[in-house]
Amino acid sequence: MKLEVYKTNGKTAGEQIELADDIFGIEPNDHAIYLSVKAYLANQRQGTHKAKERSEVRGGGRKPFKQKGRGGARAGTIRSPLWIGGGTIFGPRPRNYRQDLPKKVSRLARKSALSYKVKDEQLMIVEDFNFDEPKTKELLKILNALKVDGKKVLILTKGNLTSVYKSGRNIPKIKILEVDKASTYDIVNNQMMIIQKSAVEDIVNTFRTKSEAVN
Repeated sequence: MKLEVYKTNGKTAGEQIELADDIFGIEPNDHAIYLSVKAYLANQRQGTHKAKERSEVRGGGRKPFKQKGRGGARAGTIRSPLWIGGGTIFGPRPRNYRQDLPKKVSRLARKSALSYKVKDEQLMIVEDFNFDEPKTKELLKILNALKVDGKKVLILTKGNLTSVYKSGRNIPKIKILEVDKASTYDIVNNQMMIIQKSAVEDIVNTFRTKSEAVN
C-alpha cells in the first residue's frame, strides 16, 4: 500500500511512500494488543505500596486494661486492627507487577496497532524536519499546517532529535519518541500518528531481523 508524503507546510510533497503490507496491512489481532497494553501498564507500576500490619505498628506492648470486670470485650493491645491507630488487616505489601510477553506476541501487537492506524486513517508521513535549537513555535506551526493541532498526537522521529523533543515536550497532548522506542500502547494511545519519512524504514527494519525476516 502507498501513502502520501506531506511537507511541513501541510501540502503534499508530490510523492508516495510504499508501506509493507505484512506490517501496516495485516488483519489486526485485538487480543495481542490487549495483552501488550496490559503488560505495558502493569510494568509502569512501582509496586512500592505498603501498610503496617499489627506486628509493625509502634506501641501496644502493654495490655490496655485487665481481662475481666469491665463488661467489655477483651483486649491485649491498643494496636489491634480493631482499634483506631491499630495495624491494617491484610494490608498492601511491596510487590513486582512486571509482566513479560513472548516476542512474537509483542511484535504481532505492534503490527496490529500500526495496521489499525492505517485502516483508521490516523497515520501521516511527513518529510524529515529538525531545528537548530528548541523552537516550540516552529513545531506548533507545523502541527497547525498539518491540521492536527488540538488532537492527541504521537510524533515518531528518525533517531534522537533533541531539539524536536524539547520543542514539543511542553505542548499538551503531544508526545515525541524515537521511532524504535514506541510501544504498542504509545501507538494506540493517540488520535493521529506522524512519522518522519526516513523513520518508516527503521520501523520495517525492526521486523526484518532474525526469525522475523522469514515470516
